[in-house]
Amino acid sequence: MAVAQKKVTAKSPPDFEALFVGCPNPYLALDRDLIIVGVNDAYCKATMTKRQEIVGRHLFDVFPDNPDDLQSNGTSNLHASLIRVLEYGRPDAMAVQKYDIRKPASEGGAFEVRYWSPLNTPVLDENGEVRWIIHYVEDVTEIAQKRAQETEMQEFAREQQRIIKELRTANAELSRYIVGRK
Repeated sequence: MAVAQKKVTAKSPPDFEALFVGCPNPYLALDRDLIIVGVNDAYCKATMTKRQEIVGRHLFDVFPDNPDDLQSNGTSNLHASLIRVLEYGRPDAMAVQKYDIRKPASEGGAFEVRYWSPLNTPVLDENGEVRWIIHYVEDVTEIAQKRAQETEMQEFAREQQRIIKELRTANAELSRYIVGRK
């Protein structure tokens, strides 16, 4: 039994720029030199930035490592991922990254701790060469902080159990000593 197919026609092609800008997921578009060529509203909101202030600038000029965090390695990890995308022409999913974001100057300009789950995807030209990179991020800060709190609580509980065991051992030794002295 054949299913009748409807012919779908459009009066005009979709406005892909409007689709990109309005997409609810945070996206950033980069050229081969890692210059920001596009950013959507969700990315601006997630990173506390403004489109007109970041488009045309180098990614790591806009999003540097937190200078107050000497362990910070977000830029080096992201750079390595982007180089893999350029070199191999295929998506690169990164492990969760601690990558702090600078607050706007109106809010003091300090860095805010953030954790991200990034995916970098190439957009290829007609020759199969990387023309752009689409950088997608998901803010997983709340999840990462909850996991860290759970880990701290587990470590605290283990430490409490160790102390209780030491106290029981000390009490048993003290009891033996007292009985031996009588």
